[in-house]
Amino acid sequence: MKKIFHLQVENKNSDRLVESIKHEIRKYIKRERTKKTPEGFHFWDFDCKFGETSENAQAIHQADLGEEIDKAHNAKWSECYIEIIAKPAKKPVAPTKGEETK
Repeated sequence: MKKIFHLQVENKNSDRLVESIKHEIRKYIKRERTKKTPEGFHFWDFDCKFGETSENAQAIHQADLGEEIDKAHNAKWSECYIEIIAKPAKKPVAPTKGEETK
């Protein structure tokens, strides 16, 4: 998903706009996670970018999206750019314990 969300719209409460943006993002991530992963992969990971425009968007962690949207709302941005790209990922392999020496 690559999308520009408007944070300030005439005749609409900006707090409700922010909540609807967060809801749409959660809905998108939930929908992507239910898709079948390619063979050999365990789950879906997400590459996320956030910024005022697509040119100055910076990579952030998925869990920080809500916080960044709140910061943009408090800074009175008129719009924000959000990019979320799903990619298959593997579980990290736990290191095996070596044989104990006597």
